[in-house]
Amino acid sequence: MSSDVRISKFLSLVLRHDPARIGITLDAGGWTPVDELLRCLTAAGMPLTRASLDALVATNPKQRFAYNDDRTCIRASQGHSVPVALGYEPLPPPEVLYHGTANRFLEAILREGLNPGARHGVHLSADVATARSVGGRHGTPVVLEVAAAAMAADGFSFTRSENGVWITDAVPPQYLKVI
Repeated sequence: MSSDVRISKFLSLVLRHDPARIGITLDAGGWTPVDELLRCLTAAGMPLTRASLDALVATNPKQRFAYNDDRTCIRASQGHSVPVALGYEPLPPPEVLYHGTANRFLEAILREGLNPGARHGVHLSADVATARSVGGRHGTPVVLEVAAAAMAADGFSFTRSENGVWITDAVPPQYLKVI
């Protein structure tokens, strides 16, 4: 595993799930001061310079992290299991969105729908390729088409994170189709 991947995975862990692991705190919006993050990373044995963090944020293929407007604070774009309010405004979704999963979960999903588990919402992709890639991380990938516009018409709310991931609270099975 490359150093950048290792650092990105560790940042995801502390900015999404376990900030206390290195002694940082997240505010209500999921933000933490960059200087505090860098200091705590160094103390935890994973020193990172501001230039390296800037490069990681700029080049991360999934754009998992974002700076605030004055670049003094950083947060994960979505996927938190700790309580945060990311402040994304509801948006009308496209006609369809996609969800990638592993084949072994398909039967339960078709019976129960998509639920967020420990996260704050169900993550959906705007394209099949991204969904397939996500599903492939957990086994043989399966892509589900989500009738997002129909869900919205039925009163479900959608938001989109800074990196383009669509988020909704849950997807009942009647809005899913295996493709």
